[in-house]
Amino acid sequence: MARYLRLRQVCLVAADLGAEAAHIAKALKVSECHRDTNVAKYGLENVLFPVGSGFLEIVSPTRPGTAAGRFLERHGGRHGYMVIMDCDDPERYRQRAESLGIRVANVIRHDNYLGIQLHPKDTGAAMLEFNHTPGGEDPMGDYAPAGPNWQRSIRKELVKGLRAVEIECPEPDALAARWSEILDRPVVNRRIALDSGAIEFLPGTGNEAVLAGVVLEGSGPATADLCGVRFRSVDG
Repeated sequence: MARYLRLRQVCLVAADLGAEAAHIAKALKVSECHRDTNVAKYGLENVLFPVGSGFLEIVSPTRPGTAAGRFLERHGGRHGYMVIMDCDDPERYRQRAESLGIRVANVIRHDNYLGIQLHPKDTGAAMLEFNHTPGGEDPMGDYAPAGPNWQRSIRKELVKGLRAVEIECPEPDALAARWSEILDRPVVNRRIALDSGAIEFLPGTGNEAVLAGVVLEGSGPATADLCGVRFRSVDG
């Protein structure tokens, strides 16, 4: 199997799942494809929207004491929660992370699906996830988190894909170098290019690194605040 690493999904957190889902659907003209019952064991509910072959996910706590709930409280409803990448071999990235002293926060297994989540206190800015779905070599093929037949929900009136996530931090060069080690990809002009999508590191005014922005491909809003994150669209 050929190696690949793609920006596949961005996870946001909301106190009110219904309100934020409706806001995103209206602003970006996207349609819901799936709600994953597997997240209930973490005290969460969620919804996913396809954006081309990528996804926007919103999670919301359903009980006190969840990691997502603590994230909401700490950030006051601002900033993104997870950067999710699909790849050929999540275990390879797990071993690489552990060799760098980065803790694994969670391992997700169901059927043949595997997801490895790294501890955000060790990565900085956001939780990183590496996952693999059998048959997922084709970006338009199976992708377990999005449910069956997710392709039928794709709409392209405004947005056509995930272009990048933007990380704002006090020391962008240092964090870019850290993520470069984790991802085993070079940094060029504070940007790590993946096989699809990219991660960009920008100077921030806060005292910690945060997932502050999402860049979409298409003719959507030039800028919009959705679920506490800055969205912008670019052509091409």
